[in-house]
Amino acid sequence: MTIQAAIDALSTLLGEALTRSKSDLDLHGHSESHFADCPPDAVAYPSDTAQVAKIVQICAAHDCPVVAWGMGTSLEGHSLAVRGGVVIDMRKMDAVLRIGAEDMDCTVQPGLTRVALNTALRDTGLFFPVDPGADASLGGMASTRASGTTAVRYGTMRDNVLALKVVLADGRIIHTGSRARKSSAGYDLTALFVGAEGTLGIITELTLRLHGQPPAIAAAVCAFASVADAVAAVTTTIQMGVAVARIELLDAASVAAVNAHSAMSLPVQPHLLLEFHGSETGVAEDAATFGEIATEYGGTGFDRATRTEDRNRLWKMRHDAYYAILASRPGHRAIVTDVCVPVSRLAEAVAETQADIAESGIAGPILGHVGDGNFHAILLIDPRNMAERAIAEGLSHRMALRALRLGGTCTGEHGVGMGKLGYMAEEHGAGWDVMGQIKAALDPAGVMNPGKVVPG
Repeated sequence: MTIQAAIDALSTLLGEALTRSKSDLDLHGHSESHFADCPPDAVAYPSDTAQVAKIVQICAAHDCPVVAWGMGTSLEGHSLAVRGGVVIDMRKMDAVLRIGAEDMDCTVQPGLTRVALNTALRDTGLFFPVDPGADASLGGMASTRASGTTAVRYGTMRDNVLALKVVLADGRIIHTGSRARKSSAGYDLTALFVGAEGTLGIITELTLRLHGQPPAIAAAVCAFASVADAVAAVTTTIQMGVAVARIELLDAASVAAVNAHSAMSLPVQPHLLLEFHGSETGVAEDAATFGEIATEYGGTGFDRATRTEDRNRLWKMRHDAYYAILASRPGHRAIVTDVCVPVSRLAEAVAETQADIAESGIAGPILGHVGDGNFHAILLIDPRNMAERAIAEGLSHRMALRALRLGGTCTGEHGVGMGKLGYMAEEHGAGWDVMGQIKAALDPAGVMNPGKVVPG
């Protein structure tokens, strides 16, 4: 039983839907972050659940690793075939299968992206709120339990996935959950697969919770003298119950990068970017309340935008911030951190991280979804400079341990992949062994995305 034998059998099954071209292998062996390229042995492009099941059955029969692929936007090496094998690219499975406007839900295939879904929903008065920034595939977002800028109001993928269709490691097809808004019928298998990163099965359909488009939306931006002041304003805003839909932090280095990349002219100092959803009156009141809080902490230049084009420009700037930061150091790659702490410990976590980065001698702009205590440092390194890599890895390590010490997690939204394996025992204790036992029960041969999430 070999990978080559699996590929031979898959070639008979799939024909041109299986490729071993160098360009395809290179594309599917590359990650968005600092991990070394790791091309698979072949790439399959299935068109439906039945075909995915047949691919998995063949791979399992030959002990061939199989890794699901969405848009390749993950940051912890989740989709890299570190032990070779076959990558299953879901791009052909990108249909909206059903929109249940009355029940405010929909069923989609995993290759559909969040932007494409919201385009399909445009005339329904509904939208899907989870927004990780990148136009990621919905299957990938579920697999990594993604969140993003709107999580402070609408929750993460964990809160917005109602049901799944999943192909298990032996080729069985199961359905988890239902369209009902609550259930106490047995184990919550949907939650088990949301965040499993393809290590337990491959998601081939998702039933998602939708939300009503708010009648009024306003965005706002405000500058602060320091990150500490901005974070203090965030903490007070959350504790006072102001209904913000987004509240994002960019430090001065991030602002400088986005100014250059997105033709903005923000003062080069820390900023909060916010968005308020609700009625015209509610949005105005929430914005006014935040304005008062910001003033209390020295905020300046508070400006609201209600026109769609102005709001879109502001959030495009935020979503492009990672690429803007990369562009600020041509030839560099990023080690991207992703910690989350209780909001009450956010100021402490950010302050300690800033001081650590300042002493390191490398660039590390900070930004994040601070409304729920989640922030990132984009640690820029010359990939040829092993000393810089060691410094950045040390910073990232201390950030993760700091987050755990403060009652948080080593990854708020990016997931474990390969990059956060070293912190799972510290964060979960014996619970990590239980995860490994679940993996062994569902995938005894270890063919589903090996080398990720669980021990061994």
